[in-house]
Amino acid sequence: MTSATPSPSVGATPDTTQHPVRAGARQWAALGALTLAVTLLAVDGTVLALAMPALTADLGATSTEVLWIGDAYSFALAGLLISMGTLADRIGRRRLLLIGVAGFGLASLAAAFAPTAGWLIAARVLLGVAGATLMPSTLSIVRNVFTDPAQRTRAIAVWSAGASGGAALGPLVGGVLLEHYWWGSVFVINLPIMLLVLISVALLVPESRNPAAARFDLVSAVLSVAAIVPLVWAVKHTAKSGVDPAGLLAAALSVGAALVFVRRQRTLRTPLVDVTLFARPAFTGTILVSLITIFAFSGLLFFFSQYLQLVRGHSPLEAGLRELPATLASIAVVVVAVRIIARLGVGRALAAALLVAAAGLGVLAVTEGAAGYAGLAAGLILVGLGIGMAFTASTDAILSAVPRERAGAASAISEMSYELGVALGIALLGTLHMALYRAGLPDLSGLTVPARAAVTDSLAAGTQALAGTGEQGAQVLAAARDAFAHGMQITSAIAAVLLVVSALIAWKVIPSGRRS
Repeated sequence: MTSATPSPSVGATPDTTQHPVRAGARQWAALGALTLAVTLLAVDGTVLALAMPALTADLGATSTEVLWIGDAYSFALAGLLISMGTLADRIGRRRLLLIGVAGFGLASLAAAFAPTAGWLIAARVLLGVAGATLMPSTLSIVRNVFTDPAQRTRAIAVWSAGASGGAALGPLVGGVLLEHYWWGSVFVINLPIMLLVLISVALLVPESRNPAAARFDLVSAVLSVAAIVPLVWAVKHTAKSGVDPAGLLAAALSVGAALVFVRRQRTLRTPLVDVTLFARPAFTGTILVSLITIFAFSGLLFFFSQYLQLVRGHSPLEAGLRELPATLASIAVVVVAVRIIARLGVGRALAAALLVAAAGLGVLAVTEGAAGYAGLAAGLILVGLGIGMAFTASTDAILSAVPRERAGAASAISEMSYELGVALGIALLGTLHMALYRAGLPDLSGLTVPARAAVTDSLAAGTQALAGTGEQGAQVLAAARDAFAHGMQITSAIAAVLLVVSALIAWKVIPSGRRS
């Protein structure tokens, strides 16, 4: 429902133009193509949640597979983002962007016609890999094409609005498609758009690369993935099966790879990640705040679309329309964000935004168990206002905490923390919600073995299995819906507490010097 703005790549070519050239119609048309690519990525990040009940029924996906379907995209993107940023500097940003656009289209086709849940998970991984090639390339190209500072600021604002607008359009686009077509249509829609982007980029976008780019360090790239993949697997495995040797081994492998990665970055002339940035408390604090915030936000909202459809009984389109208040509020707050930051300072503005979002989650925790929509809408508006302001202030804080020449590296680290927060949030809070749902189920001994297994696995599978089973099935399904809603209330409250903790960190660690 809300999406943070993707960040620039590591090692972006510095603007050394002594006499900036004002951009013309061709450059602005190129910006349109780049913005369209980012908008589609944002739509893809929010549209899938609406399709979860339909694809669960069609593919027979288990609750674990549903979590992986939601997790795989951000998980793959987080592991490869910084590596792809360095690769773009070396082989050319336009070239890598074209490769990524083509790959994203092909992966979308594979996802749309996936015959099994495992196939869909693999396609989502490929979408994440392709997304990792797109995200670091687009803004670097914008910065290279627009050499006039005033025009560059305007271009970056347009680019950012495309990302925010895409997040807002996701639920609505998904709802319209799912109202008339099967769940794979949310991926098929990518194909014509990506074809348009591919042609536009090829015709309008000039090539750019860093002439001083260092050799691509494959070892560091592998180590960065090895530090993230086992960590997320360990979290998901432990949340489901408890502490066991497999989970501990995966966690140990992740820690070991992370330590070797950090040590290697200290010895490289041009590292993938400038680890010295973490010596700055304001930078580290902001990264931590961003991670906690998106962890709390994504883990809850991954199940919100399912709640609207499975518990409230709304169609996909109706659910998409009811999710719009949060995303529209997150866009609207950009109008006053600069004024608020100037008055309060970055740290205080970020803390206040997180407290507003926490209040919104508190409202949701109360109203998810009650009838009517007004309370949900009020909670979603507060969440949208708070999260929208928080992402604006946190990006400002990250870039303000480091020298200008390190802004690219700082932004790439920020984007990685965002994607990792999405993956961990879905894994941990999603798994907690499923545990609460199962704990709240009634006695299922009167059901057949297949029906009992379906209800225990997920509400989506249970809804399908109990359809047309008479009064007993209707009573069990009503109780299962109550258990699902109760789990949403508890996870909403936990997410609110996490945002309050995040606000305290922001207040204490991030400077709040006022700006004119």
